[in-house]
Amino acid sequence: MHPLDNPIWQALITTHAPFAETRNSARKFPRAVSVLAGFSQPTPENYGSLAALLCPDERGGLFLQEAPNPPASFTIVSAVPLLQMRCENRNSAAHAVRSNGIRPNKREFISLTRSDVPEMLALTKLTKPGPFGLRTLEMGDYLGIRSAGALAAMAGERLRLPGYTEISAVCTHPDHLGHGYASDLMGVLMGRICSRGELPFLHVRPQNTRAIQVYERLGFAKRASFHYVVLRH
Repeated sequence: MHPLDNPIWQALITTHAPFAETRNSARKFPRAVSVLAGFSQPTPENYGSLAALLCPDERGGLFLQEAPNPPASFTIVSAVPLLQMRCENRNSAAHAVRSNGIRPNKREFISLTRSDVPEMLALTKLTKPGPFGLRTLEMGDYLGIRSAGALAAMAGERLRLPGYTEISAVCTHPDHLGHGYASDLMGVLMGRICSRGELPFLHVRPQNTRAIQVYERLGFAKRASFHYVVLRH
């Protein structure tokens, strides 16, 4: 199995292992960091380990290759399809960034820190790029662009595993669309990831055709389909 076929699990047993809360054969991130959880295979035994790991009011988010079929003791809170896209190679990433006019030296990018979390939470709540918590920015580098002092756009690194880093939380405030902020932020992150000898990947909803077209122009290609399911036990 390719590591990207089970990226949450692979991150939690490698690069992000220091975050991992573990119970037998299941692992998860601390609730404030991320809702994401994982196991090697969706077996009844592994679901049992996840059940023991979750607090009574806690939810766990899984990437599954097949439609979710958890034991009856779980409640499916939500289930949506996800498309995984991967940048094919570091040279194509650099070429795509240049050919699409990404201007990392023409923007004033800021490294987002804990003091920015309230605005980051507000922006992700408004634009809904995916789950984002109080400590999600601890998973990697997060960058932003401000306009008139307010956070206009952001993007960052989420799942990290050997050879790969996920770009996530790519979002722009509706009042600032059309300026290329998201593409420029992604270009900077792609450059940083590739400079470490890694390849960037991401997840997007299949119906978000506009975003998919942008990602393809930036050198990403469709790789696999997943089911993102949020469970409560």
